[in-house]
Amino acid sequence: MALRLIAKGAEADLWLDPDWNGRRAVIKRRVEKRYRHREIDRELRRLRTLREAEIIHRAKRAGVPTPVIYQVDPEEATMVMEHIEGRRLRDVVAELSPEERLRIFRMAGLQAGRLHRAGIIHGDLTTSNMILTPNRLVFVDFGLAELSTEEEKRGVDLHLMRRMLQSTHFQYAGELLKAFLEGYREEMGEEADGVFRRMEEIARRGRYVER
Repeated sequence: MALRLIAKGAEADLWLDPDWNGRRAVIKRRVEKRYRHREIDRELRRLRTLREAEIIHRAKRAGVPTPVIYQVDPEEATMVMEHIEGRRLRDVVAELSPEERLRIFRMAGLQAGRLHRAGIIHGDLTTSNMILTPNRLVFVDFGLAELSTEEEKRGVDLHLMRRMLQSTHFQYAGELLKAFLEGYREEMGEEADGVFRRMEEIARRGRYVER
């Protein structure tokens, strides 16, 4: 059966293979950048593919649900992963009951805390990169992720989530952010306080720039 393009991004395309060795799989292929020197571009795509695979494995070891990686081909800048049967959290927030929304966002915050405790910065921590299934919340798209324990970068992750809530889920933004931060604190403990302060500093810097 033919591959089907399901997402096209600046750095990579996602293809659905309905029968990859007998299972549905997602193929992530980093696209060539013609404005870069060919050898430099090839090496960058190779290294970024390896880095993303390593970070996904590390996140899974930390207890964060992520897609299973079936195959990595760094020379082709390609990764084959489990196809998660579910819906993006972004698309279902309004359909959930108030209690379920709070439960899921607390879970999302706890899992974000697990990432940070494991030294992982997601880099694009939004409800577009979380897939809700009947029994778990799966974090996806680690293409911008990096390994770091810097408070500033942790604060940026949380700031991205807050901005997403304010722009896309504005009806529930306050209560969902509160639930998310409660889950984060549950995992991070006292370390969360410094990250929360940094998140507020980042927001103030953004408002100053906007003025």
